[in-house]
Parts: sequence; C-alpha cells; structure tokens
Amino acid sequence: MDVKVKEGIIEILKDVTGLDDVGTNADEDLFADGILDSMATVEVLVALQDKFDIQVPVSEFDRSQWSTVNKIADRVGELEE
Repeated sequence: MDVKVKEGIIEILKDVTGLDDVGTNADEDLFADGILDSMATVEVLVALQDKFDIQVPVSEFDRSQWSTVNKIADRVGELEE
C-alpha cells in the first residue's frame, strides 16, 4: 500500500471532518464510529477524485468497502490502475 496515498487520504479526512486524530487507527470504522456521515462521504469522494484523479461511480459505492483508511487506500489503488 502506497504510504503517500494513505497520507493523502488522512489529510482529506482531517479537512472534511475537522478532526486532528482521524486516521491514527487505519482500521477504525469511520461510519460506525460516527466520523463520516452521508454528507461527509460525498465530500471525501469528491476530494479523493480530485486528488488522485480517479472516478468513483456513486452507483457502485459500497460503504463497507470504504469504511476504513486502509479500505479507502485499497480502493484508490484499484481505481488508479
């Protein structure tokens, strides 16, 4: 997993949520722990698309595949290929 990708994701999450400690546990469930809601998810997806030049079709968005920093990094890696 690309460290720069993970760092970029954490920065996006910090910007969107306003939380400085988000991402300290890369396996924390961002939805279950109330860090991301539906509006924040849209903001994160738009920021990810802009930063990493990827397309995330909303119709294919499955919250379970985007619920942790590690899972987001995996999906970004797949979409960059």
